[in-house]
Amino acid sequence: MIQATWDGMQKDQDGPAKYEPSEKHGSTEYLTLSLGDEMASSVRELHEATNVDIEGAALDEPSDVFCYFARLTDTKKRRLTALRRATQFKGILKKRLIRFVSDSLKLIDDDVFKLDSDFDLLVDSATVHILRPSGFEFAGKLQQAILDAVPRNIEAIEKDLPFVEFDGIEEYAGQHPRAARYLASIRGQEETKNIDRTLLKRLCKQTGVDLTEAKGKVKVAPGLEMAFLEVLDRRRYEVNLVKEKPELYRAASRKKIDG
Repeated sequence: MIQATWDGMQKDQDGPAKYEPSEKHGSTEYLTLSLGDEMASSVRELHEATNVDIEGAALDEPSDVFCYFARLTDTKKRRLTALRRATQFKGILKKRLIRFVSDSLKLIDDDVFKLDSDFDLLVDSATVHILRPSGFEFAGKLQQAILDAVPRNIEAIEKDLPFVEFDGIEEYAGQHPRAARYLASIRGQEETKNIDRTLLKRLCKQTGVDLTEAKGKVKVAPGLEMAFLEVLDRRRYEVNLVKEKPELYRAASRKKIDG
């Protein structure tokens, strides 16, 4: 299963790319995330855990099991953790299975655990290698973790943009997972340090994000919090190919072009 997972990752000709919570990733896509990243905290705890107790009665309540994992260690004591969201075996446990023995069919009374063909992600000493982004987010309980991280992300971004009033944005992001994901992405990119106040205001004006100024800070108009985060995440832009007819767009995905 681990070999099949790695083979699947190598088939992604565009990979590996960095996992970003604000991106709409495909169902299978080779992404990586530093094991030390805050978003990898849950899988990091699993990977680094020692003396893990074996729960012999885990399958008594299959609906409570949300993932399963395998741990491999080589002769140099290097550890590899492979994890998969639990889907197949829940269905198998609810069905009646039979086996063919001595020209007869016999009912299998025992619970059967059906392995998948591959894993959702692999974890080594430095990196989380992701094949299925949705599996990583589910197993890592990422949505709640990102919501919980809103205050910390705001604090970090605010240090780079002291001229922006973030109170309303923090309140909005705390209740809207998509906005919280954008905040995590903006902080992770670390590209807010050198943002120019005048240029930021100009781009907001061009892309329809109304700002007001009070006490030396710019404030986002209510209802445009998400639009402002899209500006910071480099997702709102203007195209002007027809004279006197500028067009405004929102990028569902973005990739920096070096040139």
